Amino acid sequence: IDLGLLDVQVACLANQNLNYLTTGNPPTRLGNAHPNIVPYQDFPTADGDMILAVGNDSQFASLCAACGHPEWADDPRFSRNAARVAHREVLIPLLAEVTRSRTTQAWIALLEQAGVPCGPINNLAEAFADPQIQAREMRIDLPHPLSGSAPGVANPIRLSESPVEYRSAPPTLGQHTEAVLQSLLGLDAAQIEALRDRGVL
Repeated sequence: IDLGLLDVQVACLANQNLNYLTTGNPPTRLGNAHPNIVPYQDFPTADGDMILAVGNDSQFASLCAACGHPEWADDPRFSRNAARVAHREVLIPLLAEVTRSRTTQAWIALLEQAGVPCGPINNLAEAFADPQIQAREMRIDLPHPLSGSAPGVANPIRLSESPVEYRSAPPTLGQHTEAVLQSLLGLDAAQIEALRDRGVL
């Protein structure tokens, strides 16, 4: 396998790559907004933030109805995605004003029922409390000599025939120094003790 980290980074730009390659114009910074689909970004709520991923005109009409503004779906500035992209600076503030009126969970419940792709923007405490993250056992705890156990994050790759093994917690400071000096540098106990006496270790 020949896999370059930089190659992966470039490949992950996906639609932005083609925006550039087909027009010759490098895309500008849009934060969390999608360059080709509107609305497709983060929005503030009464108690946090959520993400909307409105992928087509039908979903946009459902969003407008859920927001209490069905007329937006018929507005020529917003009725088609291309028009919404062109009028993003008008539409996004209108939506943000409405999304601030309910909590994140209230919006998620309403929009999921309406068939509008969305999700909460979680902090890490909320993420690790998520039932799916817990069901996937993404938090691991390994025995540790100083604290009893040390938390960690599981490998996201699940292999059915050769599952990942978690053998030990992160080492304490200097825990493997002697073993490394002996095995890699061939130092004996006297040489290691001399380094310790000189303050090197």
